[in-house]
Amino acid sequence: MATRYMLGNEVIAHACCEANIDFASGYPGTPSSEVIDILRTQDVRDFYVEWSVNEKVALENALAAAWTGIRSLATMKHVGLNVAADPLMTSAYTGVTGGLVILSADDPYAHSSQNEQDSRRYALFAKIPCLDPATVREAGTMMTEAFDLSEEFGLPVLFRPTTRICHSKSDVEPGEVGTDHRTGHFERNPQQYVVIPAHTRVLHKKLNEKQAPLAHALVEKGYNTAGVKGTIGIVAGGIAASYVEELLPEGVSFAKIGAYPIDLEWLAAFVGQHEVILVVEELSPVIEEAVRMVATDTVIHGKMDGCLPYEGELDPASVASAMERAGFIPARTFPQVTPVPDIPRRPPILCAGCGHRSVFYAIKRVFKDGIYPSDIGCYTLGIQLGVVDTTICMGASITVGSGIVQSGEERDVVCTIGDSTFLHTGVQGLLNAVYNGANMTVVILDNRITAMTGHQPNPNTGATATGVETPPVSLEAICRSCGVTYVEKVSSYDLTQCLEALKTAKARKGVKVIIAYQPCVINERRAGIRRKTFTVDPDACTGCKACVRFGCPAIEFHDDKASINALCSGCSVCAQICPTGAIRMEGKR
Repeated sequence: MATRYMLGNEVIAHACCEANIDFASGYPGTPSSEVIDILRTQDVRDFYVEWSVNEKVALENALAAAWTGIRSLATMKHVGLNVAADPLMTSAYTGVTGGLVILSADDPYAHSSQNEQDSRRYALFAKIPCLDPATVREAGTMMTEAFDLSEEFGLPVLFRPTTRICHSKSDVEPGEVGTDHRTGHFERNPQQYVVIPAHTRVLHKKLNEKQAPLAHALVEKGYNTAGVKGTIGIVAGGIAASYVEELLPEGVSFAKIGAYPIDLEWLAAFVGQHEVILVVEELSPVIEEAVRMVATDTVIHGKMDGCLPYEGELDPASVASAMERAGFIPARTFPQVTPVPDIPRRPPILCAGCGHRSVFYAIKRVFKDGIYPSDIGCYTLGIQLGVVDTTICMGASITVGSGIVQSGEERDVVCTIGDSTFLHTGVQGLLNAVYNGANMTVVILDNRITAMTGHQPNPNTGATATGVETPPVSLEAICRSCGVTYVEKVSSYDLTQCLEALKTAKARKGVKVIIAYQPCVINERRAGIRRKTFTVDPDACTGCKACVRFGCPAIEFHDDKASINALCSGCSVCAQICPTGAIRMEGKR
């Protein structure tokens, strides 16, 4: 095929089609989301694809498909791998028949994540191979080959692109889409698939026996390469290897790690020929630990001696600096960057017309001294409005709230959680809170979509990943089935209704649930829904700034008067807040 300029995730998705994939499942999470988004909308190959309700479900579905002999993919971001860790660890014992690739996209620098964990640790823990691409082009090649590797060793393969791989673009020559299709057929084999202790002991031994041949094969297949040019050398992996190759001085040896587990005998042979080795990698010192393990007289530099940071992304400039600290002379250096002073801060903020904002406003009004556990989603930006006190992981708002309540804290606890997040892992927390008699208010922010990661559908949307209509779940029915006796659905744009529901909830004991409903404003615009916008009557405006404190980016303040700009979506909440009635619908006086 002709050369194309492609996004990393697009290259990865196309590579899956080249590899004859027949099953794909995942849960959206930046920077991985586009892979399933592209697979579900492509028309070059027919196969099954779904957005699952969470990562554990996605992996278990894909694992089962691989047991039937077809090639399957499960996608998620690094923190999603935590949710899928239970089946991940055991999938290495059961193994697979058809190829299974688990894409776990890491996010160094936490561009859109709550931590910077390193998925390579999970691969080592589970004793499965991990492929770690250094370039967008290599990501495509590795993904295509990952299914072969999985089938060769009968193991799931962890594929670990990072944000800089997923969201960069490069010239790529994509291959031809595969035309082979497999039909799943499950062969009963309780000794392999029923992991009772008697079977597990045998399976664990077999898994351990695969490790040495696997590590050797990764060298033989060219994933891990080395070239000796002198007495000093650099070992690097992932995208850091690309940075090193740009800066590698003449006469310096280089070993590139593209896959795990590392063959320690091969690594020892390389390290032993050098007086000094610098190890360059992002996040955890996975490679460095292996290098130090095999080194005898070689001096090792890396994260563990402070030459490189444990946190954040690397780039050519930071790698060049690390090389200088280790006594290497990089092929080029970079000038010191001095930030421009006094640039105004531009923190992330909820969209103009977002229904979450008015709900947060109402919560703050009713529960002035409350405690506000929240969750993972657009609504985490409620921190700018002072209504987010905790956020740790998907679904944790309700469980954290319950824990605070049961600790003896006397202030009111009001949790906020999105519809997709509630269905991901929030239901269990609600069930637990009701079962154990917590006294708290749960607000489900229902915008009918998984908005933060790119507007993927979920069981509350009424459509599958491929656009097939499906009955939307009833959040009210789920809450009532968990034992909640007070469940109230309100419009996020109706401030009076929100306030009244919150006041009623505050007066009641036990777990109370308010479902604040308003479709995502971005999705409404895409659907062509337009409301009449609002304007400010300058003669009626007293400059009290009540509307400005609401925090909507469509509201500005100039010359002691409020004004409304072109971002207005016509939600009308600012008009409901204005104490003087100065904000009116466009065209009305």
